[in-house]
Amino acid sequence: MDSKQANNVKAPILVTGGAGFIGSNFVLEWIAAGKGPLVNLDKLTYAGNPENLISVADNPAYTFAHGDICDAEFVGKLLREHRPRAVVHFAAESHVDRSIHGPEAFLKTNIDGTFTLLKEARAYYDGLEGEEKVQFRFLHVSTDEVYGTLEPNDPAFHEDTPYAPNSPYAASKAASDHLVRAWVHTYGLPAMITNCSNNYGPHHFPEKLIPLMIANAQKGKPLPVYGDGQQVRDWLYVVDHCKAIMTVLEKGKPGETYNVGGGNQRTNLQVVNTLCALLDELVPDSPYKPHAQLIKYVADRPGHDRRYAIDARKIESELGWKAEESFETGLRKTVEWYLANKDWVEHVTSGAYQQWVDKNYGSREGVAGGAR
Repeated sequence: MDSKQANNVKAPILVTGGAGFIGSNFVLEWIAAGKGPLVNLDKLTYAGNPENLISVADNPAYTFAHGDICDAEFVGKLLREHRPRAVVHFAAESHVDRSIHGPEAFLKTNIDGTFTLLKEARAYYDGLEGEEKVQFRFLHVSTDEVYGTLEPNDPAFHEDTPYAPNSPYAASKAASDHLVRAWVHTYGLPAMITNCSNNYGPHHFPEKLIPLMIANAQKGKPLPVYGDGQQVRDWLYVVDHCKAIMTVLEKGKPGETYNVGGGNQRTNLQVVNTLCALLDELVPDSPYKPHAQLIKYVADRPGHDRRYAIDARKIESELGWKAEESFETGLRKTVEWYLANKDWVEHVTSGAYQQWVDKNYGSREGVAGGAR
């Protein structure tokens, strides 16, 4: 590494949505790995939790900026002030059920917010010179849901799979992906996109399948499974995903898309039954054993995609990344984390969260809970 490159490594990266589930895990992994300074821009909505980052709050390599990615003036000021070598864009509304009930917030954050970031990042990039300009990257973190749904025997999603989003959430993320591509090809912004499968792990907000089932099971509440429970997802441990993002940031080629998957296709019912078995083992004195007796089938959600699967051979062969956790090892780590952090769950499941649960599931046989 020459002196110019060494100096550039000392420049921070700007992360958006770093207090959320995937973002906070990324921040923690980045700081722990000693990758350099990091500025976290987060609006702190219901899913953005400062408690996720208590361990790095006083670390000199970490800076928190409370703000909205839709605020162009604030974003531009951050870029000029901190002069980051990269922007890693996590910030998004991400829950399908919420997008069905209130799509407006998804269009504003996922489309307008991404547009604002791209606009300000382009202005910042155009003002860079020399090695700073050569090294700059914009990494947009997206989802496999932009590709739509698969039949049981269809091949997995690959980077050239046509987009066919089926929910307001997926449509808003597809739109943001298209904007990123346009800024690459029209304006020359050195941007990359990652499309990931279902993440799970620590700090996951308990409206999603795995943390919701853990929380409900501990309290003896019903474990709601949509429809017949045969919806298939590819599960990716969040730390593996964070390492993939670091790999793309370091080795990825501007203008390219990289699919990130765990290679762990499971039906929702299989996931819930595996969780129940783990809880039976790890909480042997639970009055609710066997926890599988709590499973309750509820009305399916509108437009529920049947199957997702990711073909991750491109990132594996071109960049050398591969998921390290199997579904079994990752799920055990996840359950153990939630059992050891019950206070965290209690804090995030506030009155506002409970009102949301009641709104979303009040008509589904009175059962609270759900899945992506």
